[in-house]
Amino acid sequence: MELDPDDIFKDDEDDPDSEFYQQRESSKEFVVYLVDASPKMFSSTCPSEDGKEETHFHIAISCIAQSLKTQIINRSYDEVAICFFNTREKKNLQDLNAAFVFNVAEREYLDRPTARLIKDFDCIEESFMKDIGSQYGIVSGSRENSLYNALWIAQALLRKGSAKTADKRILLFTNEDDPFGSIKGVAKADMTRTTLQRAKDAQDLGISIELLPLSQPDEEFNVSLFYSDLIGLEGDELAQFMPSAGQKLQDMKDQLRKRMFTKRIVRRITLSIANGLSIELNTYALIRPTMPGAITWLDSVTNRPLKTERSFICADTGALMQEPAKRYQPYKNDNIMLSVEELSEIKRVSTGHLHLLGFKPLSCLKDYHNMRPSTFIFPSDKEVIGSTCIFIALLRSMVRLKRFAVAFYGSSSRPQLVALVAQDEIISAGGQVEPPGMHMIYLPYSDDVRHVEEIHSNTNAGAPRATDDQILRAASLIKRIDLKDFSVFQFANPGLQRHYAILQALALDEDDVPEINDETLPDEEGMARPGVVKAVEEFKLSVYGDNYDEESDMGNGKASDASKKRKTATENAVKESANYNWPDLADNGQLKDLTVTELNITLVLDTVIVESIWFCNDGDTSHGTIVITTKLGTQEFYCNDE
Repeated sequence: MELDPDDIFKDDEDDPDSEFYQQRESSKEFVVYLVDASPKMFSSTCPSEDGKEETHFHIAISCIAQSLKTQIINRSYDEVAICFFNTREKKNLQDLNAAFVFNVAEREYLDRPTARLIKDFDCIEESFMKDIGSQYGIVSGSRENSLYNALWIAQALLRKGSAKTADKRILLFTNEDDPFGSIKGVAKADMTRTTLQRAKDAQDLGISIELLPLSQPDEEFNVSLFYSDLIGLEGDELAQFMPSAGQKLQDMKDQLRKRMFTKRIVRRITLSIANGLSIELNTYALIRPTMPGAITWLDSVTNRPLKTERSFICADTGALMQEPAKRYQPYKNDNIMLSVEELSEIKRVSTGHLHLLGFKPLSCLKDYHNMRPSTFIFPSDKEVIGSTCIFIALLRSMVRLKRFAVAFYGSSSRPQLVALVAQDEIISAGGQVEPPGMHMIYLPYSDDVRHVEEIHSNTNAGAPRATDDQILRAASLIKRIDLKDFSVFQFANPGLQRHYAILQALALDEDDVPEINDETLPDEEGMARPGVVKAVEEFKLSVYGDNYDEESDMGNGKASDASKKRKTATENAVKESANYNWPDLADNGQLKDLTVTELNITLVLDTVIVESIWFCNDGDTSHGTIVITTKLGTQEFYCNDE
């Protein structure tokens, strides 16, 4: 078997057994948006946030457009298709009536979203009636069934890929709760039966169908008339569907530009319990650091992605190496040759599965034992029948006895001990709050534990202690600036938001960069309240006294050399900066005429902060335009290879 010579020296994120690699290479998502384009979608309106009336068709289009833009950030390699039904024109591979699959050039019907697709789709309302048209596809006296055709087209588009490696979904937008209401008798029953059977056939192939209903202002969408049977709702699910559907639609329209790790399986693992008894588990990543998308290298002429290839050349003969390279390890003046297979076998500690070692009381598990974000595990009967039954028995016993399981989680690069902490299901009036399952917490080895070091090297001198007055002032300050109902979900990463906003503006040729609300900025109005200001001043006075200098070193009244230099440099920069009108220079394109020394003034001050720098060309790397975005605006500079 031929292996990559460098595979055994890859980082953990490149290791196929690594959870990070599995998350990156986990199943894609294929989505088909089905949009009802009947005249009712254009005549029905509802008030928007700014008080204006919006048609249901406009709401559906804006939701999908925002979802496409967000998808580039979420999972850029997911694939989508957009199909309108109840249309005058037809465009689909099956040549079915009243169905139009929207697409742009150089793109398959089901493919990754592109800048051109998003740009053209944003403007589709302007030309929809002219190019596509709207009409009722299900009318009395006709056997045409536009909803059946749309489901057939969506199912055909989603034949791409395997259900094991791809999550396939159909999102249906409509405001017609009874699509066959205008038809009576046997014809209605027959069309209803065939449509429901078409939906069932799609679901049997692993395709999930989700309904996003649009209600009238004076009449709620009645899902029980038809669509409850199509998507399989019954009992409590039917009663809770409309509130959850409305929230889903609102989320799609208003969601932020941030990468979200969706609830997808990171990897499938096996838990070996004892005596050959094993169960299958699915793992899910609950929280992970969000990073900007990876850079793709493009050819400067064709603008197509480049493929990196590497070859080994013999240092003696200069010939290309045809066989996999070997490595050696010096030992007692001899070079021990090792093949790639031997090195890979030496490095591989375990098979990459969970091996149960035993159980311990929950009191033995400490907060500081958590090395990194935990992984949620849930049973699966797909490969090993009975896994769910055994898992439930273990979970309930662990919850009742207040124990956690200790297991060995072996991977080729990072074998480690883990704690499996059972979580029982929590249900409230609104539904399930916490699902049943186990959290896999990564435990440290003894080598990973760092003992506490003494801060004060002088054992004779006592450590400083806060006085009762200082503690009282601190408590008063904490009460004054207490954050009510704090949640990390309230704050988006402003750096990422700005990054993707600029990318969107460049990709879609937008004139203005979308405004980003930075939720991490301090609440200046709240901090300026008299009670807060008084609490801060009292705390500062109680700790540092009357002669406190913010630039001093640890409050001892002696400013450090670094702080003196910073203060002097800032004062000089303020004086020099006063000689320039920076906004006018930026607006008039005169920043390029300044010298490096003059521009260095802005590096000291906070008046101009470079937020992004982009180089744009038309396929010729010898010249182009540098776009610099600052808080004062955007400036373009033409440059060439000189």
